[in-house]
Amino acid sequence: MNTSWQKVSGWYKNLVKEKGHYFHEHLVIPRSLALLSLDSESSLPTGEASLLDLGCGEGVLARAIPKNIYYQGVDIATSLIDYAKKNDHNPLHKYAVGNVARPLPISKKDFTHAVFILALQNISEPFLALQNAASYLKKGGKLLIVLNHPYFRIPRQTSWGIDEKNKTQYRRIDRYLTPLKIPINMHPGEKESSVTWSFHFSLSAYSKFLFDSGLVIEKIEEWTSDKISVGKAAKMENRSREEFPLFMAILAKLG
Repeated sequence: MNTSWQKVSGWYKNLVKEKGHYFHEHLVIPRSLALLSLDSESSLPTGEASLLDLGCGEGVLARAIPKNIYYQGVDIATSLIDYAKKNDHNPLHKYAVGNVARPLPISKKDFTHAVFILALQNISEPFLALQNAASYLKKGGKLLIVLNHPYFRIPRQTSWGIDEKNKTQYRRIDRYLTPLKIPINMHPGEKESSVTWSFHFSLSAYSKFLFDSGLVIEKIEEWTSDKISVGKAAKMENRSREEFPLFMAILAKLG
């Protein structure tokens, strides 16, 4: 399948590596597993928990979950799935190439959990993807979406500014409610840089997509960076880092 992520899969693998990039390892994956109550081997007995990872990339989440959980990863980029299969030796872990907004090439349709980890924002039809995810969950199953924060981190529409008078750093938001399709250059400055696409939707849009898919929001969390600045601007930067979250997590349940 010739997709934008297929073309940049080498760049993505180098970025994410074995345990994920910094925020995967230190923030996104630990908090995702905690929200799903899948952060220990004793979360659920073997055979009772099953996880569908939609837009799984090269399987970084699979390497972090308890080993007794049945895992199915699906991604549209063949090279990422090939990498995942080659490097994952857990017999409970399966991978498939597929468009997550369309019926999947898998037979299991009663997963206890499903996730889109930093993947839904790269899908042009998020409603269809969420509707599809719901169809593979058992009744009462949980779905977790983790996004780059849909208000504070819109590519090309949000930026940092500094209020010199008050010595504060602020976040500027130029557009929010309008759905957007935004090109992302993988190597800014290069003439032939590969491009992927980011699709922006408001929180109210995501809420409607979930509701229309038969999913009810149980919890929303906003996650800030744990990095710390040093130097003259440290106080200003650290305060801003604590106030403006990088990621939003939405946990929903199939009714």
